[in-house]
This record gives sequence, structure tokens and C-alpha cells, in this order.
Amino acid sequence: MLKPRTRWNVQSADSHIVETLAGQLHLTSLAATLLANRGLKTVEEAQSFLFTNKDSFHDPFLMKDMNIAADRIKKAISNNEKIRIFGDYDADGVSSTTVMMTALNRLGANADFYIPNRFTEGYGPNEMAFRRAANEGVKLMITVDTGISAVAEARIAKELGMDYIITDHHEPGPELPEALAIIHPKIEGNPYPFKDLAGVGVAFKLAHALLGELPEDLLEIAAIGTIADLVPLFGENRLIAARGIAGLRETKRPGLVSLIKKSGTKQQELNEESIGFGMAPRINAAGRLGDADPAVDLLMAEDAETADSIADEIDAMNKERQAIVQTTSEEAIRQVEELYPPEDNGVLIVGQEGWNSGIVGIVASKLVERFYRPAIVLSFDREKGLAKGSARSIMGFDLFKNLSECRDLLPHFGGHPMAAGMTLKIEDVAELRSRLNALAKEQLTEEDFMPVTMLDGVAAIEDISIQTIEEMNLLAPFGMGNPKPKILIEKSEIAGIRKIGANQNHLKLQLKKNESALDGVGFNLGHKFDHLSPLAKVSVIGELSVNEWNNVRKPQIFLADLAVEQWQLFDYRGLNGAEKWLGAIPAESRKTVVFSEDTITHYPFLQEIDDLVHIKEDHEAEELMLDGSYLVLMDMPTGRSLIEKLISGKSPERIYAHFYHQQENFLSTMPTRDHFKWFYAYISKRGPLDIKRYGDDIAKYRGWSRDTIDFISKVFFELDFVTIENGLIMLAQNASKRDLSESESFKGKKEQFELEKELVYSSYQQLFDWFSQLAHEASDLEEETKQWI
Repeated sequence: MLKPRTRWNVQSADSHIVETLAGQLHLTSLAATLLANRGLKTVEEAQSFLFTNKDSFHDPFLMKDMNIAADRIKKAISNNEKIRIFGDYDADGVSSTTVMMTALNRLGANADFYIPNRFTEGYGPNEMAFRRAANEGVKLMITVDTGISAVAEARIAKELGMDYIITDHHEPGPELPEALAIIHPKIEGNPYPFKDLAGVGVAFKLAHALLGELPEDLLEIAAIGTIADLVPLFGENRLIAARGIAGLRETKRPGLVSLIKKSGTKQQELNEESIGFGMAPRINAAGRLGDADPAVDLLMAEDAETADSIADEIDAMNKERQAIVQTTSEEAIRQVEELYPPEDNGVLIVGQEGWNSGIVGIVASKLVERFYRPAIVLSFDREKGLAKGSARSIMGFDLFKNLSECRDLLPHFGGHPMAAGMTLKIEDVAELRSRLNALAKEQLTEEDFMPVTMLDGVAAIEDISIQTIEEMNLLAPFGMGNPKPKILIEKSEIAGIRKIGANQNHLKLQLKKNESALDGVGFNLGHKFDHLSPLAKVSVIGELSVNEWNNVRKPQIFLADLAVEQWQLFDYRGLNGAEKWLGAIPAESRKTVVFSEDTITHYPFLQEIDDLVHIKEDHEAEELMLDGSYLVLMDMPTGRSLIEKLISGKSPERIYAHFYHQQENFLSTMPTRDHFKWFYAYISKRGPLDIKRYGDDIAKYRGWSRDTIDFISKVFFELDFVTIENGLIMLAQNASKRDLSESESFKGKKEQFELEKELVYSSYQQLFDWFSQLAHEASDLEEETKQWI
């Protein structure tokens, strides 16, 4: 067996809907299943989802307070009042600021932007920034991607005589700020039909309202923030992302062209992954390490020279950020393992002075990935007595809801069900840990702490084609709410397997079923090579893609995980380096069995392992529990009954067969009846024979081993055919005719010979069948398997 790393959850789609979508839209069943799994139940919904160029945006004035906001901004422009855009320092906030600034500049507004410093000011609007704005003559303050939690700051804006407009998308709290207008799709009473816009999506709607027509060229900016902020890519978010990506592939905007180059992406091949893993981290890097202003300046740059210079600066910041993340992650993991072990903590909360508060969210994500627990990572400021940090969650634990239960400890916090940011007193961290762990204990079960991989369906190898994959890619761009499809391929043969990569840490295999084959590549799965046996029927999950090489296009699967349901046999017969390969077998599941003391002498390292079992009697073999174990058979049993008692009716997950034996040429030592006839005649002719003196010469003359001479002599003696005295062997007088099988030595040798032929000199398939006849897979292991898939 080979257990998967995660629980595999195959979604079930309504077969009627799948048939309808496949028939009406001329799609394969797999592509239609993907649409159904995303909640698209009608042909019209599916067409709208697939063909975004035919869909349209909602009227921005359906948004509550949009009229008020647009009128006030136009009035400020008309009166040349100073307008300030107050943004956030992440990719969504930077994109939102850029969209708003671009729209206002086109309208001739007297506008600038302000993004707070993460380290000196923290998240969101703050009194110092508002007072500074008032002193600088700002009459209208507009927030983008922030502000919905800034209740006190709204009052300050009013006191300072500034009109205040909020555009945001974060979860609203129980009390809303007193603002002239709040443009937010989720606030109560807002009739806007789409609720899940990112911050930049809300800013884009305001830009649309102000400009009077859809600003198509700003979609390429809006797409960056929308994808980076991990909002569901449905509805208008999907329109923004899809059309924005199309725009980015052709953009001439200098800042974007420079940023795309720095991310190592070919502009014509840019997709949502290029944004999420290439462009967005670089935009984020500026705000994580210092001021986010350079990121806005880059997106708004008007010439290539300026853009390239800023892009170089931001790229260097990103490399520095990566190094800081690596160090901090190692320290955070060590803190979890030493102070707050996962088995005792349903929510992981770690903190330390000196950690960069700009990267704690990334570190929190790494803790979730490592331990699969909700995680909060805090940076301590001892001088101010404050802890500032970020949280990431798992399925089943709503961060915003649970943090709301701790509002008395959190003067500043905000976010979503899966991510949040906060500030609290260092002295309250222990209490927060205690409360959240109590809440987790009420809400989460042990099963919730095992990662889940959601799968879109089961596919047969013969049904996977270039057409299938191209149809699946019609669902792009992929992201939250529309994940890149993962499929399950069940119980395939392994036609070929090897490790690849400079460090041999990747896996390349070919899956086969009947006449169909499919190549698979598993990055960082090279360690699975040693856990897959030749006859294993392997189930895999992963993402399908088209591999292009030398103008040949063929389907392949990027492997995410593997599993084998049945027991596996690993043939280590004759394999050297026993100490090394035995050490590679997971010790927690291993049962290492020896039958002979000589084996322990030959392999002295066996005396040092905790799982060694030395079996001498049948009852010891019968009593050894093997269900679910990795059984290592180091040597040959001394008799058939021992191994039959050991294996029969039990369910080891794996058997590693080594079968060390001292006699290298065992088969040649089992004499035939002709051997016995010749030696009997030789003794009869030569009379008393000094076997000690002449045994080696006789063996050499006949081409036998000396063991053969001694064995035949012993059998003759047991059958009373000869007498042996002081090394002299002679025929007994009046010996009765008896069969060789009446000799205990002959019977034992023959049994051992037959057993060795079956175990040591058999083919892999023969040995597999031999064990299969003895053992059967218990029902409890089958039930366990059902939980995987």
C-alpha cells in the first residue's frame, strides 16, 4: 500500500446536467463535469462562463452610494479641490490606487495618493495621515481596498472638514464608519448583484461611473489585484481577470511591460499563474519591506527607462523578501515544534521580536501548508508593547468570524474567512491563543486537520486527449472558486518509472491501462520512487496539460499525489547495502524478521534496530501482529510452516523480501536419486571408505560440493544403509529396502530446497502470487482505503 498525503474528495456532478451541457455545448463529458461542479446548471450559465467576450459588466450605479460618490468627486474636480486617494500596501491596494489615480488624472483632477507605511503606521486609515492631509489642503479623501473598519478615523475626517468616501471589499464589522459614501458590495442594503469584487474591482466600478464608459484599458491593472487577492473568479471577477489577462498580453504600458519581463514571463504566454506567482509578489515586495509607493509609480510609469529602473528596484526587494521569508519560516516552524506542537494546538499562534511584519502573512501560509492548522504569525514590538500579524486558515474555520469573538483583545483587525490581519497587545497573545484553541476544539474534528484535495472527477486514461485538455482550459482563468481542475486516474499499471532532476527529486512515470498510456511528472515526488513496486496498481491525482516537444503534442498529467490500495511486494533478493536500504524503510511501520542467528551475525547492525523480531518457533510466527505493517524478511525460514504461520491470514501493507542465505549455490546441493545410486555403488565397490580423508577428492571428481557427500552419507546412515565409525563408512549387512523420503534429513532438505526454489529463485510475479495465496487484504484496510478516495 501507499497512502496519499491528503484526503481525496471527488465531487459528484448531476449526471443529467452533465449530459445536457455536453450535448448542447458539444463538450466531452469531463469538461461538462467541470462546469457542473462549479455550479453552472444551465447551458446559458455555462456559455456566459466560457465566453467572457460576450458577457457584460453590471451598471456601476446599481452600487449603493455610487451616485453620491460620483457627484462629489465630479464637484471636487470642477472646483479644483485637492483629492487624495488612500490605498493599501498589497497588490490589490496598489492596483486599486493605480486605477483610481488613472481615472482621476483623465478627468483633470487635482489628485495624489497616499499609502501608509506598514511598519510606522500599520494597516488602514490612521489619524496622523488624516491630519497631515488636512494640513496639506485635502478636501476629499477616498479610500481604496481599505477603510471599512476605520470607524474612529471617519470621525476624525469629519472633524477636520474633509469629505470621506470609502471603497472597500473587506468584511464589514458591526459598526460602519460615518462617511459621505461607502462603496462596498457586501454592506447591508446594497442591491448590487455581485458581492465578491476585490478592492480593485470596487475601484474599477467607481472609475467606470466617473468616466461614463467602461475603461477597458484599466482591466489589465484590475486583473492583477483581482487575481492576487484570491477572490472567487466568478461573475465580474472572471470578466476582469479574463479580459485583463488578454489586455496584459498586448499591453504597451511601460510599467507592466517591465514587470512582466522581470517576472520571467513571455508576454504572449502570460496567464493567471504568471500574475499570481510572478507579478503580484514583486508588487507586494515594496509594501512588505518599506513604502509601497514605488509599486504605484511603476504601474503608472509613462516611459520605459523609468519603468525599468523601478522594476529593477522592486525585483531586488522581492529577492530580499524571499530570503527573509525563508529565515522567518524556519524560526516559526521551530517555535511551533518546540513550544506549541500541533497535537496540542488546533490554532497555531507564534510570534517573535524582530520578525518583519510585512512577510508574516506568507509565513502563516507556510505554517498552514506544513501543519494544516489555522495559523497566526505575529511580529512583536516590545517598545510599544504591540503584536502585529497576519492569519491564514483551513477549511471549516472562519477566521473573521472567530476573531470577531475576540474583539475585546483586538483593537484593530479585519479580513476574510480564510485570511486576516490584526494588532493586539503582546500581553494578550496568550489569551488569544487560549480562546481560539477553545473555539477550534468546538468546531474542528481530527478529520478536519487532514488536508483535503478537491477533485473534479475520475478520468480513464483512454479518455484523456488533446481535445479534452483544450476544452478544460476553456474554464481559465483559474483561481478561487474556479480552481485549476484536478482529476483522479484509478488503478493504472506502471509502464515505466524513474527519478529525474539534478538532485533526483522529481518523478517521471508512464501510466498504462489496456492499450492506452499517459506520461506523468511529479515535482518533488522523487521520494515516492522507492514506495512503488513493479506490479502496483497506482491511483494518481493531478492536473492535465499538453506537453509539446519537437513539434509533437501529447497529453500528460502533473502529479499532485499517488496512492496504492493493495499490498505491495518489494524484491530485495540479492540486493547489497542492506543497512542502507533497510534504513530507508519507514521505521514506524517496519517489522524486521530473521529466522537464523547466522543472519544477525552476518548483519551486526540488526542488533541496533528496535523492530527486529527473531522467530524460531511456529507459535512465535503465528502470534506476530502484521496488519498494516511493512514486513521485512531478512533471511530464509528454516521450514515452510514458519513462514506460513507468519503470513497466513494477515495483512501487511508491504513485504520486503531479501532472503539472505549462506549457501550461495543451494540448488546444486540437493542430490538427485542418481547421486545416491552412484555413491552407494562406489561404497559397495571400494569397501570401507574414510570419508574424512577422501570426501573432498570424491566431490571434486564428481563435480559435487563436499556438502553433497556429507548429506548423502547422513541420509544413508538414517536409513540404516551404512554404518559410520571414526569417519569410516561401509555398507550395512542385510539392509532393508527403504525409500529416501523416510530419512528426516532428506525430507527436511527437500522441503528446504522446494521452499528456496519458490522464494529465492522464483520470478517476481511467482513470488507475488505465492505471498498472495497466503495473505489476504483485511476488510478494515479496504475500509481505510475508501476514506482516501
